[in-house]
Amino acid sequence: MQKLTIVKVGGAIVEEPQSLTKLLNRFTQISGNRILVHGGGRTATQTAAAMGIETHMVNGRRVTNADMLRVVTMVYGGLVNKNIVAQLCTLGIKALGLTGADLGVIRSHRRPPMPDGTDYGLVGDVDSVDADALSTLIQAHTVPVVAPITLGPDGQLLNTNADTIAASVAKAMAELYDVTLVYCFEKKGVLRCPDNDESVIPHIDSRSYEQLKADGIVSGGMLPKLDNSFSALRAGVTRVIITSADQIADFTQSTVITQ
Repeated sequence: MQKLTIVKVGGAIVEEPQSLTKLLNRFTQISGNRILVHGGGRTATQTAAAMGIETHMVNGRRVTNADMLRVVTMVYGGLVNKNIVAQLCTLGIKALGLTGADLGVIRSHRRPPMPDGTDYGLVGDVDSVDADALSTLIQAHTVPVVAPITLGPDGQLLNTNADTIAASVAKAMAELYDVTLVYCFEKKGVLRCPDNDESVIPHIDSRSYEQLKADGIVSGGMLPKLDNSFSALRAGVTRVIITSADQIADFTQSTVITQ
């Protein structure tokens, strides 16, 4: 079975030119087949503010009305995506930018209101990923670069969490490839002490994860990332790694997630 590495990157890494250049240079060093999934939330917030559109976040998730959907579609599917694609092509990678609407590759439904009454608006929860379509691109020696916009019912675009997209793509592709899912962000891995960048927890399994949550060591935005990691492993993904841009080619200092 061919190997496939799916790298999810977001935050400051994709929005600051120097860190993005460093990441993409590392990305080109990954052997075998590759998919890159990206976010870009800070740029979306800044662009919305410049257009007079207020940003509302609930539990770290962006509430998306019609105006905000236009912003995130422009930013994620346009500005951020095409900047990444252009740089990869300059580095000799045949990159193709996609949203979930392109080829209908990632379909979703609108998230229903939460039990507490929170309505996230035009936000999607993934229903399916067309692994065959992505595999066709990969076998044509193309690197898909996926923006976090999905295709909802009746052609409605939906803003969708990029971590979830990466996990959903990894699960679907695990039927065709030996998949490694890499969550790449500013830190070297999951930290035991948030203020100490060297306190990387090298290995987390389901039992130690529960203890880390109970002790309050893992909390906040790291929880959905780890929940997605374990979900991907249960669905057949071979390995999940949480690391920094510097480590994505060799994982010398990272957090490895196993069941």
